[in-house]
Amino acid sequence: MNLFIKKLAKEKKIKVNEPSNSICESYLKKSKKSLVSAKTLLEIGNYDDAIVMVYYSMYNSTLALCYKCGIKSENHTGTIILLKDLFGINNKDVMSAKKNRIDKQYYTDFEANKSEVIEGIKSAEEFNIKIKEFAGKINNEKAKYYNEKIKELLK
Repeated sequence: MNLFIKKLAKEKKIKVNEPSNSICESYLKKSKKSLVSAKTLLEIGNYDDAIVMVYYSMYNSTLALCYKCGIKSENHTGTIILLKDLFGINNKDVMSAKKNRIDKQYYTDFEANKSEVIEGIKSAEEFNIKIKEFAGKINNEKAKYYNEKIKELLK
């Protein structure tokens, strides 16, 4: 397991809890709201903030999956790493969205454009469907499997 993940666990920024379908559903709702916000911001021409909401839509889907398996993560990078290292899901799109969000949110010399937002929204929609479908296939037994797997990996 990634040494960074182990470090986060020691700092209690990644914790193993009981799996929670209700928290998973809450984060899926947040994800959907963020995507609606991104589309609304696109319509009014607020492209930089739309990019931020595209990322948060993807990130909240990722958090939903983690909570489904009883994993609480308080670190964006750590959460995204878990997507690949624990669940075996390609995290390239959400990593790219994160970088894009940071550029648009924190640096004045980066400006989003309409086509970039449209592409981001499409990517988020596809990503969120993939994560929701993956999470939907996780029953109690599979959630416990991932829960135990991360406990072992963090030792």
